[in-house]
Amino acid sequence: MRILLIVPTLESFQLLPRLVKSLQGQTSSDWRVLFIDGPSGAEHRAWLDRLCAADSRFTWIPQDPNEPGIFGAMNQGFAAAGSEDWLLFWGSDDWAAAPDVFERIGQAVGADQPHLIVCRGRYVSLVADPACQPRLARATAFLWFGSYRRSLVLGSTPPHQATLIGPGARVRLARYAPGFQLSADLDYFLQLSLIKDLRITRLDLELVQMAAGGVSGLRHRRRLQEVRRAYRRAFGWRWPLPFLLRYLQRGWSLLEPRSPVGG
Repeated sequence: MRILLIVPTLESFQLLPRLVKSLQGQTSSDWRVLFIDGPSGAEHRAWLDRLCAADSRFTWIPQDPNEPGIFGAMNQGFAAAGSEDWLLFWGSDDWAAAPDVFERIGQAVGADQPHLIVCRGRYVSLVADPACQPRLARATAFLWFGSYRRSLVLGSTPPHQATLIGPGARVRLARYAPGFQLSADLDYFLQLSLIKDLRITRLDLELVQMAAGGVSGLRHRRRLQEVRRAYRRAFGWRWPLPFLLRYLQRGWSLLEPRSPVGG
């Protein structure tokens, strides 16, 4: 399997070395990265130019003004994917959890062709003092309740940073829906549940670690509005049940014990 990572960027070159290092250390070589850059300045784009010249597995393109926002950039990623690519969407502040995660995914899936491969992710609370270890925060995992649709009804959804979108899924649903600034990924996974023969492979593998405290996490009112809209689109009048169960699961995950990274 060949993995195409789509990484939207905007003046974020100072965050990217951790992501790049985690990929260059992978034991599998079946991956490449496409940065889709918003209107960043010369310093950021010069950094991208140097990286891409030094390592051909990395490329970048400017974001199309007709595809605004982070999900517009991701839609460019959908369009750029080849017919055999597995799409994975990361942010500038995400990185691979271990050097063998892509190899382990390939070994586990083999010749199987599911629509989605769902792994786990973990938020990490970074600290300003380099002498202090970062601490693991909330885990992101897809809780399974016997079927994909039932799992969504009971409030669980795949974490997009830890979910690979296969060619078969993109044939059915080729881009994120318009009108979502923060929750188009949730809407996408909910809409996939309307596909009756959808095939899911779930791996007990922590694929990605993500810096906690992103800017989008502060826009609570907008996010709640979009989450309600996504559940209404997928479940009609039954939307309050998965909506409430989603946040009950989020609250429960916050009670997990925390530990230093590597501890």
